[in-house]
Amino acid sequence: MIKACLLHLSYNMWADCEVADSGVEHVSARPDLRLDQTLWDDIAARMAALGLNMAVIDLGDGVRYRSHPEIAVRGAWSPERLREELARIRALGIEPIPKLNFSTCHDVWLGPYSRCVSTPTYYDVCRDLISEVAELFDQPRFFHLGMDEETAEHQRRYEYVVIRQGELWWHDLGVLIEAVERAGVRPWVWSDYVWQHPEEFMARMPRSVLQSNWYYGTEFGADVHYAQAYVDLEAHGYDQVPTGSNWSTPENMARTVAFCREHIAPERLLGFMQTSWKPTLEVCRARHMEALELAGAALADLA
Repeated sequence: MIKACLLHLSYNMWADCEVADSGVEHVSARPDLRLDQTLWDDIAARMAALGLNMAVIDLGDGVRYRSHPEIAVRGAWSPERLREELARIRALGIEPIPKLNFSTCHDVWLGPYSRCVSTPTYYDVCRDLISEVAELFDQPRFFHLGMDEETAEHQRRYEYVVIRQGELWWHDLGVLIEAVERAGVRPWVWSDYVWQHPEEFMARMPRSVLQSNWYYGTEFGADVHYAQAYVDLEAHGYDQVPTGSNWSTPENMARTVAFCREHIAPERLLGFMQTSWKPTLEVCRARHMEALELAGAALADLA
């Protein structure tokens, strides 16, 4: 049973400019790596102590990739440093899984290539990065591609807005899936595209792609659209790793686990993932540690 937490090496996902009225801290991209090593180490150690066995690592521009060093922020890890950290995490009994979010809502980490979406150059860069990261992680079981929140509403405060729709969205997803599978790895995505396009999603999303629907509230049931997606994905035979968070309430993870264990068949419920949605900075230590404790308690009795 997967007991995962999402960790952030890079946190350059949201706005590519400072948005004074956003009301959300840390959302803007920064030219320097936002990571405090002591907190990173303490998170890994506490995960191991709690029996959490997978770290999904959002790499973004936090690595100076050999194929595209131009996208790295100042202080980015070298490939050698990343390999050392992966070995240390594995030694704690934690399986590291790579994540690069290719949603146009969260791809500021791509630097100039985030403004080349759906061009031959873009496809080449995406393929290069996926291939290199899969090699750095020694052909991991999964590769998380993100692909969430690519809507006008989610980019309403951005200065530069890109939204793929219809055939183009599916085409680009197919390019990414093909690149991951060519590396011998299983693709993994956020599932929220299903919220607005349920029939299209069920007809076109390959069953081979691992799904992580996410919902951070406390109410579950057929009248809660976001939570009902867990049930709908199960009805259509998708493997799932449901995702909770202490973003809104500490109660979410335990309720997510209870609801999904009731509604998803064991053979398709591969595990759960906890998210805190904060950068790995000391100022956010309390949120990170709370997320770990909540996940550890909610998942303690899962084999």
